[in-house]
Amino acid sequence: MKEQQGSNRFSPGIIAAITAAVIAVGGGIAFFASKPADNNNNSARIAPPNNPPVQIPVPAVSQPPVSTNQVGTEQKAEVFWLQNTGSGFKLVPQTVQVKALGKSPNEVLEGAFQQLLAGPTESSETTTIPQGTKLLGVKAASDGVHVNLSEEFESGGGSSSMMGRVGQVVYTATAVDKNAKVYIEVNGKPLETLGGEGLELEQPLTRESFDKNYSL
Repeated sequence: MKEQQGSNRFSPGIIAAITAAVIAVGGGIAFFASKPADNNNNSARIAPPNNPPVQIPVPAVSQPPVSTNQVGTEQKAEVFWLQNTGSGFKLVPQTVQVKALGKSPNEVLEGAFQQLLAGPTESSETTTIPQGTKLLGVKAASDGVHVNLSEEFESGGGSSSMMGRVGQVVYTATAVDKNAKVYIEVNGKPLETLGGEGLELEQPLTRESFDKNYSL
């Protein structure tokens, strides 16, 4: 009986081998059990695909059209000079280009008078309007053309010089409308007499009344 009991006992080496096998099997099971979790973690760390940025087209801003009323244009006008005929003088026209934003008579008249007061450019033409005379205003109104000049307009010269400068103003002011009436003012006041000889002006003046009452 003692021999049978001894044979049923396990030696320490066998026990150690069994224990190692159990640990190895348990470790393998744990390894395979942990794989899905690792795969899940790896899938969670995968970066999303690098898609190119979407370009949103920006509509072009159209510029507003330039108004033709804001662009300076040139208009034709007439200024009148005096020309020596040998026995007297006559009024002769010169066509000039003046800058105007539109076709307003006031703009054309202003440009014409600015060139008239600047003096002639041709040696065959002359003016009796005193140098330094300034245009204070010109306006085409319902009752006629009003021309406002500085006080230099009244200075210097005899009766022929006075009549000549009045004729230049009247004819230049009526270049747009030849039948228009003209009112000449000095510093905003109607001009009734002109020069030391007291040349009387019957206003309003027209081309017809000037040719009839004033001889050059």
